[in-house]
Amino acid sequence: MEGKAINRYVGTSPRKMRLVIDLIRGKSVGEALNILHFSPKHASKTAEKVLRSAISNLQNKDDAGRVATEDVYVKECFVDGGAMMKRILPAPMGRAFRMLKRSNHITIVVAQRNKP
Repeated sequence: MEGKAINRYVGTSPRKMRLVIDLIRGKSVGEALNILHFSPKHASKTAEKVLRSAISNLQNKDDAGRVATEDVYVKECFVDGGAMMKRILPAPMGRAFRMLKRSNHITIVVAQRNKP
């Protein structure tokens, strides 16, 4: 069974978010939450929120709602680029430079480990 959470149009660049997301790929949920909670990166707060949402979605899928968090792991997580806001920066000699404010979409899928 899987739980999935998507957060769209997050206001950080995809490159910075991928640095954080790469830390938790394949880890158990408890370990991933610890990594994100104590990470100094600003993007880790958003990633932690999405991970908690994915865990909640997994628990809501189960009929009894009894999912042991020790058996849950981060199955897949990825970051896609979102829409870019185009802004103008003043430049020397009356010119203008274009500045791109990037955004991203985060997807996290958690699943239960199969016990033998």
